[in-house]
Amino acid sequence: MRRRHALVPSLAVLCTTALAACAPGGTAPGSEPVEPTAVSTILGTEEVTLSLMSTPESGEATKKAIAAFEGLNPNVTIEYEQTNYEDYNKSLNLALSSSTAPDIVLLNSVGTTVKNGLVRNLDGYAQAYGWDEEVPTNQLAQWQVDTDGTTLGLGPLYAAPAGFSIVGVYYNKALAAQIGLDAPPASLEELTAAMGDAQAAGILPLQLGNAEGHAAFPVQLVAQAVDGPAEYSAWVYGQSGATFDTPGNAEGLDLLADWATDGFIPDDANGTDLQGSVAKFVAGEGLFLVDGNWDAAKIDDGLGEDAGFFAFPGTTTTGIGTSVAYGISSASEHPDVAAAFLDFMQSPAAGQYQWEQGFLPVDGTELAPEEGTVRADLLSAWEAVNDADGLVGFNANASPTMNDTFKASTQEIIGGRLDTRGAIERVQADWTQTHG
Repeated sequence: MRRRHALVPSLAVLCTTALAACAPGGTAPGSEPVEPTAVSTILGTEEVTLSLMSTPESGEATKKAIAAFEGLNPNVTIEYEQTNYEDYNKSLNLALSSSTAPDIVLLNSVGTTVKNGLVRNLDGYAQAYGWDEEVPTNQLAQWQVDTDGTTLGLGPLYAAPAGFSIVGVYYNKALAAQIGLDAPPASLEELTAAMGDAQAAGILPLQLGNAEGHAAFPVQLVAQAVDGPAEYSAWVYGQSGATFDTPGNAEGLDLLADWATDGFIPDDANGTDLQGSVAKFVAGEGLFLVDGNWDAAKIDDGLGEDAGFFAFPGTTTTGIGTSVAYGISSASEHPDVAAAFLDFMQSPAAGQYQWEQGFLPVDGTELAPEEGTVRADLLSAWEAVNDADGLVGFNANASPTMNDTFKASTQEIIGGRLDTRGAIERVQADWTQTHG
């Protein structure tokens, strides 16, 4: 996907038709979503200082992007501030509602920022810069919020993505060669067949750690492969009428139970956390591992040329993931400049910084990882998911308590104490408490 970006001040102006003038200014945070205002892509020559609030997880990439943007726009200064992840999420709304609110903020989740009117509607900027046409729908959907302030995937856009995570399937190429698997499985049927071949050869088919509930990853990917990413997204985003009671979720949970019964996963899966399973995988225990890009460096270091990665196969190529995304405070006095920076964050130059820090970029056209490496596989999988518009948010984020519900349910399924029907009813009951 190749995009053009405003790396220097643009000559175009876009005004919303509801307003008579293009003169945006700061608005005080309110108690409900903020209506869109006129927008402009002209940065001008006025000296402008913005403040940006983020976390260390994406901090280095963001700091490099700030320096590059300031170099292209010498009249703009962006002051960077970061707080650790847990404290950041607790303090974000307080910071946005204060008299010294930052102009640009990392949004780890929508929370109540939109409902409380703390961040701006970005639809005008999405149209002006082409985000709504050039960024895959499912990447933007995670930051679209309906009028109720909580339902996602519908309504205006409130954050712009800068870098992404993706969950897919790592595999050990040396073990794959032992069973004659010379290419990643191209369907769910081929994947399950390969797992059977691995077990027959005395190879653990699927490395899995579920002490923290990460069995939700393969269950979700199976469900997305069967149901399709669009249907699954509706449930993850809390949209009215959505249900967890689908053929895909039933198949995913059935398979998890079968894998446990048939010895396709480790006996101690419920007592092993994600990083424990990664350590076992790089030690050669397991043909497959369902995990995210954040562990690519460890797996690459541990397995070297034997490490591979592919997007989960299905009728539609699909993946689980979310984005590093930034919103603009409703109190910002320079939203046009802030939006220009958000657009720059989607450029190939900024994408390189995200890539260096372990995230997948919005635009990876200028990246050239060494062919045959797990990094090259990751980028190829990411592009395939983009082309299929197949990215779906994490199912464990569907409600405030959903992660705990999935952890308990998958552990009980693996332990033989809960069946598929009971898990589906429990998960949907949790969802209904939040979304009605």
